[in-house]
Amino acid sequence: MQTNKVQSLGIRLSAASRLPLYRQLFDAVVARIHDGTFPVGFRLPPTRALADELKTHRNTVVRAYEDLHAAGFVESTVGRGTFVADAAPPRAARAGAPPERAPMPWSTLATQAINNDTFLRAERFAHPVAAADAIHLNRMQPMHDLLPHELLRRCIDRALHEHGPDTLGYAPTGGLPRLKELIAKDLERQGVPATADDILITSGSQQALDLLARALITRGDTFLVDEATYHGAVRLLAAAGARLVPVPCDEDGPDLDALERLGRGAKGFYVMPNCQNPTGRRISLARREALVEWSHKSGVPLLEDDYASDLHLDLKPPIAALRTLDGEVLYLGTYSKKLIPALRIGYLLAPRALRGRLELLKHAMDLGTSALLQYALAEFLERGYLEAHLKKTLPRYRARRDALHGALLKALPSRVKWSVPETGLAMWLPLPEGPDPETVWLEGQKHGVLVGPGTLNGITEAGQKGVRVTFCAEPPGRLIEGAKRLGRAFAAAERRSSASKPTRQLEVV
Repeated sequence: MQTNKVQSLGIRLSAASRLPLYRQLFDAVVARIHDGTFPVGFRLPPTRALADELKTHRNTVVRAYEDLHAAGFVESTVGRGTFVADAAPPRAARAGAPPERAPMPWSTLATQAINNDTFLRAERFAHPVAAADAIHLNRMQPMHDLLPHELLRRCIDRALHEHGPDTLGYAPTGGLPRLKELIAKDLERQGVPATADDILITSGSQQALDLLARALITRGDTFLVDEATYHGAVRLLAAAGARLVPVPCDEDGPDLDALERLGRGAKGFYVMPNCQNPTGRRISLARREALVEWSHKSGVPLLEDDYASDLHLDLKPPIAALRTLDGEVLYLGTYSKKLIPALRIGYLLAPRALRGRLELLKHAMDLGTSALLQYALAEFLERGYLEAHLKKTLPRYRARRDALHGALLKALPSRVKWSVPETGLAMWLPLPEGPDPETVWLEGQKHGVLVGPGTLNGITEAGQKGVRVTFCAEPPGRLIEGAKRLGRAFAAAERRSSASKPTRQLEVV
């Protein structure tokens, strides 16, 4: 490694660094400006002299100085040199500590939107106490090696270079036309018929669901959900004021007789046909067709959340989406799970009768999804990077799923039975009689493994008797170790459960 030093500035440039030399010089000067080493008015060396001392090309120093000037850190005058500028904004006059006052009555000011049972339950599980080496079987987020950060960087660079200031302003509320056309084409690839006009771009599919909740629900309205469902949807729908009604399921999907009994007057039914969260179950094609018939007969719209689209681990073709069977289905999708969580771009396919008002509602909420991210995703899709990314990552997800499944078979009692998911990034472990999900969750923290308790996935405090484990946030070796830790946590939870049961008294006759 070659290292050069300028004694007058104390700056080092390293050829082994991942950053280019001009960026290293830029960062070094900015750091010294911030810590006061280079005060306002400090004169930097001429570019040629500094390049000679650093034994680097003069263009490296010129580019660093240009960036410093563009960012406002220095001022340059021909014939005088380059000086540190006073770039700091004016400071407000320092005030003393505010006087002591009685706190606001937040408990009475807050509405039922955040005071309902679903939020109180979520708050209880929001901050697990994790050891430094805890294994995360609770994160639905890919590891760093599964994130295409370099490809996205290229796309952002290209978007900024090609579209310039357009990427930094407000995007059209409904989404960039170019991106909508590309998403429609991507959906066609997946067998979901769509045109650009059908699509509303949202800030993740979570916002799409929020839009529909606000548009459809008046406080007290009945809304149907699976008996075990995505806890983020439970909270959103409850916050909108819905009276949530769980629908029992069998192996094929939602129970149709139960729907006939429970669905009268409901404002919607939220379902995940391709990969139910948390259980991973799929709805059969026959049941999907029956659901569409029921929806039209009862006047209850179907909200189809296809959050795990493209994540078909065994490469089997997916069953036809509800939206494929009926254009009145409200279809939600996202690029967060299969691509990059931070991208925060989802989409909603809605009938024309709703679309315009949903777009106005979205504008009232956020003024539009990030233009820069939309331009970058459009570039990503247009270059064919998505399909290449899936071809690379799906075998890795499959290997991690299989590693966790095999390790759990050895670690958990044989009476614990589960299904191996064909789609998605998580596995559902139904709990037999004995320990409850919260106890397993608590013991898991003590043993260094974090899981998702089924307590969050039901409508009531009883929740669902099981835990969800994910296999996307850890490498195979740590997944195997996580299964071992979960086995120990399960055994400890069983002991606690047995100890808490009252002993039966023999009746003396």
